[in-house]
Amino acid sequence: MTSETLDDSQPSKTRLKAEADAAQEIGRQLVALPKEKLKKLQLEEALMDAIAEAKRITANGAIRRQMQYIGRLMRETDLAPIVEQLQKWDGKHQEENARFHHMERWRMRMLDDVKAIELFIVEFPRTNVQQMRTLIRNAQKEHAAGKPPKSSRELFKMIRDIMEGNGVAEEPAVEIDLPEGDDAAD
Repeated sequence: MTSETLDDSQPSKTRLKAEADAAQEIGRQLVALPKEKLKKLQLEEALMDAIAEAKRITANGAIRRQMQYIGRLMRETDLAPIVEQLQKWDGKHQEENARFHHMERWRMRMLDDVKAIELFIVEFPRTNVQQMRTLIRNAQKEHAAGKPPKSSRELFKMIRDIMEGNGVAEEPAVEIDLPEGDDAAD
């Protein structure tokens, strides 16, 4: 019974070691961050100095000792907000990758299926349809001829600009879809 009471009141050496290793791992992540992100975390001055020093050190043994020192400083710091922010930044990176893959799927669909451009226009009506069709046609010709994918890359850039809101068609999509409306106006 005495050993059970000790286990409840004092953490085990294994648990303390695991917590120290976790703090040191968070310290490694902090050392890998750029200065701008470190400033956003509003860390204690001693910890910031230790991280800056770790970035300057090049000798393996010295880096290991500095990381242990950072880990010790991290044990005295509230890790919850730091871990939360690191996870947010990691999640943002994953969102960015997902968005990139979504754009790549649009490009592949447009190159493989002629009707995909119509679906894209429905979702993004301010698309310059003529320019997009030209890029698709040129990309398909380049692929068939075994040439470098210059037009395919330009198509991806156009898709990215449109999806990120930077690409604005020179004319409204309605006028592009109904060219005979221009004749009626003259």
